[in-house]
Amino acid sequence: MKIFLSGGTGFVGGHLRRALLDAGHTVRLLVHGQHEGVEQGVEQAEGDVTKVETFAGAVEGCDATINLVGIIREFPSRGVTFERLHVEATKNVLEAARLGGVRRHLQMSALGSRPNATSRYHQTKWRAEEQVRNSGLDWTIFRPSIIFGPKDDFINKLAGYIRSYPAVPVIGDGRYRLQPVSADDVARCFTLALEKPETVGQAYELCGPDCIVYNDLLDIIGRVIGKGHVTKIPNPLGIMKLVVPVMQGFSSFPITMDQITMLVEENICTSPWPRVFEVEPERFEAGISKYLSR
Repeated sequence: MKIFLSGGTGFVGGHLRRALLDAGHTVRLLVHGQHEGVEQGVEQAEGDVTKVETFAGAVEGCDATINLVGIIREFPSRGVTFERLHVEATKNVLEAARLGGVRRHLQMSALGSRPNATSRYHQTKWRAEEQVRNSGLDWTIFRPSIIFGPKDDFINKLAGYIRSYPAVPVIGDGRYRLQPVSADDVARCFTLALEKPETVGQAYELCGPDCIVYNDLLDIIGRVIGKGHVTKIPNPLGIMKLVVPVMQGFSSFPITMDQITMLVEENICTSPWPRVFEVEPERFEAGISKYLSR
């Protein structure tokens, strides 16, 4: 199959491009400008996902569209908003698929996306999902938990803090749970879905096998990088709710209230790992040991 891939130049996109190529598919990748480091055989199509007229022609001749476009933080002054890059971008990819006669669409959403979500990130991810469900296309939606892999942002950033400082700040009590999933496992599920008709019209939560309390996650990372003990400094939520709204407007400030809301409400799967993909998910400590311990 020929796959049109938007949002495929980042961390998860790299894993998905390789998985698609390994499965024998061809990839047409939406880029702003020619992207270095793309695998041989990947066709690059220049365009802007927020302007459907710039890339609609590139969708023609493809058998499926996959949309990975997403951001974790807004910068409104630069036009980087959840509304624009979750909702509007999805609308444009779906419209391009219809114009190009493409029937199959796979969508990257996020674990925790739901109608009554408290964070704007999850609210806009849900609205993007609604557009997909109402598109008339043969769709499949994936909602992964926190994704780990060699070039991830979250786990590598925590490892950097643990290496560099004598203590690590923890939001609240650190007892909220996470269920990280391997980027390779996410890519495998996307790729397998293209060949599985039973995945049409379905949304899948993707989590790893380990449900980990945040404090324990820090200890696991510390153990992997050879730091025997990770000292933690709790930051009461009440204080964070006073400070962060004032500071989050500065791009150098490391966290936003939206991110805090998502972290403390937990990030775990409510449904079992989907058997339809026959994937044995990678364990967290074994997975991060492959790249953090180097």
